Amino acid sequence: MEREIYEKLVEWKKDPKRKPLILDGARQVGKTWILKEFGKREYENVAYINCDKVSIVKGLFIDFDVERLIRAFSAVTNEFIIPEKTLIILDEIQEAPLGLTALKYFFEDANEYHIVVAGSLLGIRLHEGTGFPVGKVNELKMHPMSFMEFLTALGNSVLVDQIKQHKWNELSFLSSKLEDLLRQYYYVGGMPEVVCEYVDTRNLLEVRNIQNRILSEYEQDFSKHIPRSLLAKVNMVWNSIPSQLAKENKKFVYRMIKKGARAKDFEDAIQWLIDAGLVFKCFRVNKIDRPLKFYEDFSAFKLFVSDLGLLGAKVDVSAKEILTGENYFSEYKGAFTEQFVAQELHSIDMNLYYFSKENSSLEIDLIVQKEFVYPIEVKAEENLKSKSLRTVFENNPSLQTCRFSMAGYRVQDWMTNVPLYLCREWIVEAK
Repeated sequence: MEREIYEKLVEWKKDPKRKPLILDGARQVGKTWILKEFGKREYENVAYINCDKVSIVKGLFIDFDVERLIRAFSAVTNEFIIPEKTLIILDEIQEAPLGLTALKYFFEDANEYHIVVAGSLLGIRLHEGTGFPVGKVNELKMHPMSFMEFLTALGNSVLVDQIKQHKWNELSFLSSKLEDLLRQYYYVGGMPEVVCEYVDTRNLLEVRNIQNRILSEYEQDFSKHIPRSLLAKVNMVWNSIPSQLAKENKKFVYRMIKKGARAKDFEDAIQWLIDAGLVFKCFRVNKIDRPLKFYEDFSAFKLFVSDLGLLGAKVDVSAKEILTGENYFSEYKGAFTEQFVAQELHSIDMNLYYFSKENSSLEIDLIVQKEFVYPIEVKAEENLKSKSLRTVFENNPSLQTCRFSMAGYRVQDWMTNVPLYLCREWIVEAK
């Protein structure tokens, strides 16, 4: 399957100022596959080492003699490693934390070697004081497959090309097809193994079985990697997310985890899930103006999961409800729809915010900043009433207000309506 991150890997290879690369991302998002595919296409050979399966690897980093390490990598992989022509992949690098420190010396002493590291729960290890080589590496974050990648995997590359031309008005005749494909994405999600199964077999039962297995593996990771004192709290936060997203305003509320719970009790558990790549935050701002970071309110946030399909599996929403339910996009108080939009924007590494006022009905679902600030209202249906959005615009006409809904593309004096299935591409093009 084609992944958008592939182009970034090629850019990394061609960059004359290239540094050793860290590829981060949650378990099962396709890191190993994309690196092997990249190596096969772009290099003469690949020296691949799984640090979790090759027991001697941990003992290789007794010092940071790069030439000795190259000889060792060559011996372990039985590959002749040639500068500029061989891709060295150290997978599951979290099992050999000193391997991260070694990247500094590859950069300083032997940058002619192309080396990339990846691993599950790598984000956790990066916060454990392992001697992270600050300023000596490039970093890329890998996400589940976006809706555009999903369309390509299903054989709709011509449709994707049409969308990427950004001629929004001309896409209206494709709305029925795109809405149907969006329903499929709501159920399948973007985990590559799940998408592959759906592409090959259309077996919805097996799709759900794989999703449930991935969720089970995540929970096994909890038991394996989380300190006992933190384990129960991580599980409580993880299991509370569906009900948090089902609320009207979707703000994360600690008392929904446990009666009397406070932020200080669960901050470390939430951070663990973020570092593991399983969830991401959307902070509240107390003013909608640039730069948004000036107005962050760290005491209030929304918490989204990494993948929409896994959210559906976690709450056991049936294929029938998603694929054939006439009112599906408006059910569950829009929880799945806002998750979809947040996930799409997160996949292009946008910082996400929202706005609300205590004791007021004024609320903006999502806000992003590029050259302009874009307050976004997310509608799960064709309801075109947007009182909060209009109020925000009237208070600051420089804002680029937009609504993502199931209605067609339409530009008004004060707001642009964008069909849900175009939200990511529209933001990509926006200034």
